[in-house]
Amino acid sequence: MAVDHRKLIDHLLGEDGFADIVLYGGNIVNVATREIYPGDVAIKGKYIMMVGDASKLIGSRTKVIDVRGKYISPGFIDSHMHFESSMLTITEFSKLSIPSGTTTIVADPHEIGNALGPIGIKAMAEEADAMPNRIKLVVPAMAPDSPTLETAGADINSKDMEDLLCYKNIAGIGELQGFSNVKNVYKHTPEAIDDLVASTAYAASLGKIVDGNAPELFGEELAAHIISCGGRCSCHETTTKEECIEKLRYGIYVFMREGSTQRNMAECIKALTEEGLDSRRLILATDDMLSDDLAGQGHMNEIIRRTIAQGVRPEEAIQMATINPAAYFGFNDIGVLAPGKLADIAVIEDLTQMKIAAVFIKGKLISNGGELLIKLPLYRYPDSVKNSVKCSTVSKEKLEIYKDGNKAEARCIVLIPDQNLTDAKLVDLRVSDEKVQCDINNDILYIACVERYGKTGGIGKAFVTGFGLKEGAFAESIAHDAHNIIAIGTNTKDMALAINRVIEMKGGIAIAKSGTVLNELSLPVGGLITDELTAYELSSKMRELNSVIKDRLGCKVHAPFMHLSFLALTTSPKWKITDKGLIDVNSFEILPPVI
Repeated sequence: MAVDHRKLIDHLLGEDGFADIVLYGGNIVNVATREIYPGDVAIKGKYIMMVGDASKLIGSRTKVIDVRGKYISPGFIDSHMHFESSMLTITEFSKLSIPSGTTTIVADPHEIGNALGPIGIKAMAEEADAMPNRIKLVVPAMAPDSPTLETAGADINSKDMEDLLCYKNIAGIGELQGFSNVKNVYKHTPEAIDDLVASTAYAASLGKIVDGNAPELFGEELAAHIISCGGRCSCHETTTKEECIEKLRYGIYVFMREGSTQRNMAECIKALTEEGLDSRRLILATDDMLSDDLAGQGHMNEIIRRTIAQGVRPEEAIQMATINPAAYFGFNDIGVLAPGKLADIAVIEDLTQMKIAAVFIKGKLISNGGELLIKLPLYRYPDSVKNSVKCSTVSKEKLEIYKDGNKAEARCIVLIPDQNLTDAKLVDLRVSDEKVQCDINNDILYIACVERYGKTGGIGKAFVTGFGLKEGAFAESIAHDAHNIIAIGTNTKDMALAINRVIEMKGGIAIAKSGTVLNELSLPVGGLITDELTAYELSSKMRELNSVIKDRLGCKVHAPFMHLSFLALTTSPKWKITDKGLIDVNSFEILPPVI
């Protein structure tokens, strides 16, 4: 870097020093001062040479790009996301992401870590090497996050941290979910805290970041969580203005989540728009995005657009996806348009709608007019991260919930759309032949979670409401975070059929109705990702699957596969389902499905 910077000085002050590229006549989005004003950006090699009047740096070989009427911004940063939720490889995700202005992604391979352990995390770190954009990973410090409540494919703890944190493309420790349910972890599994603190202390000794995960935590619980992270952390699980205010006051960097099914930015941003708090620790992130949403809406540009629509000035909204996250992660070479920084740049055609005209990464024009200008070949993962589904097939009898008599008072998970939180309620159901029957007319469906790693053979069973299915069932090997096979349905026969098809495919999604598999998707990489389809092929396939769920089964909630996957997340209240059973997250208990 020292040599590069010395050469830049020569080009700036020497007699024949000219820029390679000048973005001429645009409007500079200055995220350091929260201003927008006319100016040029001069690029030499992979660096920004100067910002302002660059006319003296234009030589005979300088490529001058006229951006009059457009806005020049630092490239956008997604500070917290999971590639696995898109079901895409990093390569295919990047094909959709880069043209929308996102030049840096910090991803948490928490999902593949639970399914495969360090081998899966390292495989993703290897793929990151091949990308033109900056990809950094933050690794799980613990898997599974609730060891007494679920079964994962691999165990990760502090003993793995030296190996993982010193691996290439690793920026630190990801969301500390193992201490999200603070009081119950402290009471029931205090040894988990010992292990987490050992991991976060080691990360701090390396100068690595630690992300927090503090849903609905206040007061001493929030303070304990912050301390477990090492005293400095983020949180992407903030869902109310009051939560956001308290976390900002505690010095937490609040990642305002705005993904495909978890949308919390509009509530969190009120800490700024209504209360006038400082926005330097407000950061935009997606967490979980579907490929179809990426293809149709965009990535961070879309999240910035939504933030502007909440009454935030464009330059301040852009700060939340550029300089704010760069400061948090210590990315000192990006996040602002300034001399000596890497020329990761988004040229914006429409500031309010955040339409991206062009994208530069390290001084090279990578995308123009929404089209990627470089070829990223389909990336194939090694066999070592495939074949993660090792369980036996299940019968419909194993999915039944049994009880004597003719009536049952049953526990029912209540889906909350666009949240990973759930509610809970008791419902009265009919019993026939000692089997508790679901109530399709009142949207009370069966839900089950099947341990898929061949360890215990456990099956958790309960009831769920909120999906609106009228017929059939669907199953998937995506169930945060242990990623066992989760299924819902109107009858156990179709549920067993869908589950068994997922098992036969070694991971994926299957939809069944009237004893027939209607449609399916194979996800061979850890049961989470396809390396067989391009981004656009997967987007088309997901539209097809969603149409089948809606038109043939009667599902009324959008993004049903992602909504279903979060019903297994034991670190987020209130009731969830795992291979161990129905989980009361708030009390750390496994509940019987019927009273």
